[in-house]
Amino acid sequence: MSTRNSAFPMSVILLAMTLGAVSCTDPPDARLGVASPKKDLQNSQTGWFSVPENQLAHLQIKPVQKEDWSTVVRTTGTVDWDADHTTQAIAQANGPITRILVDTGSLVEANDPLLYVSSPDITNAIAAYRKARNRLNLESTTLERSRDLLAHRALAQKDFESVEADYNDAATDLQNSLQALRIFGIMEKEIEEAQRQGVPINPQLAVRSPIKGIVVQKLVFPGQLVQAGVTVCFVISDPSTVWVQGHIYEKDLTAIRIGDQVTETNPALPGVFQGVISYIGAMVDPATRTTPVRIVTRNPKDFLKKDLVLDAIIQTRKQRDVLTVPTSAVLYDTDNIPFVYVQMEGNRFAQRHASTGAQQDSKFEILSGLKEGEQIVTEGAVFLQFANSYQQ
Repeated sequence: MSTRNSAFPMSVILLAMTLGAVSCTDPPDARLGVASPKKDLQNSQTGWFSVPENQLAHLQIKPVQKEDWSTVVRTTGTVDWDADHTTQAIAQANGPITRILVDTGSLVEANDPLLYVSSPDITNAIAAYRKARNRLNLESTTLERSRDLLAHRALAQKDFESVEADYNDAATDLQNSLQALRIFGIMEKEIEEAQRQGVPINPQLAVRSPIKGIVVQKLVFPGQLVQAGVTVCFVISDPSTVWVQGHIYEKDLTAIRIGDQVTETNPALPGVFQGVISYIGAMVDPATRTTPVRIVTRNPKDFLKKDLVLDAIIQTRKQRDVLTVPTSAVLYDTDNIPFVYVQMEGNRFAQRHASTGAQQDSKFEILSGLKEGEQIVTEGAVFLQFANSYQQ
């Protein structure tokens, strides 16, 4: 604390000077607090010292309390893409790649073109569509003529039914040919417009993005010959959520549940990330004695990248009864051992070393050194520490 004395406000210095002038009739050891602090964490305590009555208002004193805390499980996890929001862009036609429009890291919207393939499959599909449409037009004319003949009793009923069946078959063939064009991303109106203008349909097929996201893998190169339904061109992932793959030791398995809230941090990244356990493995790794867990984590600013390592704290729903003190009550001595100031009686206080455990919100768990109901300084403890050092 001595390195920060110059930053204390004047009121703190005055308080320290007042505390330094504590009753000269006190025994030297008690007044100056020269008793050597013991490092026994079970119940170490220095000599007590007094605080003038008019300075007690600077201190806030509260009892050590018991509280129900959820069991906290700590682990580490590795960031992976969210498989529920990651997909492949696969070629729909055979042929060579003529143009690639995106690269790894590109942000794309759903249905954006990623690359173009020059494919004879498109030409064949368009030809099949035109033949099916011409046949339907012919069968439609034949059906109308047969209906008129049937009305004038110039055509047998069975012959009319045969003509009607041919018309239905032609309509089915047209729909099938249209479906093939839709797979290639070609609409019927595009063909009709090209036919009206007397120009051929562009045989280049666009491979489009199935979802909005970032191109996380590029697996093709210009001129590569791709196969329909086989060649994976890109992997696209929505980075707004990621999966953090963690591992839980056997002793903690009974505490965690699907749906438990998780806070995750990395010293190199700002802020805290929030996640939820969505999967707990069914097996224990015989080498590490751990079970895998999956934490679905929100990634609003895209800070979380694949293979980044995070520290994870799982807030389980398993409750336990613990002694707690505010974090503001806990100070550290020159050996970095935590201690608090305990009110002995009235205006008399003493240092007490205490072993701390987990931290939740603004409170520490006390493992040893304090008892429930003991009065401790929760605000102003730093004043007493400064005053104690000033006396010495």
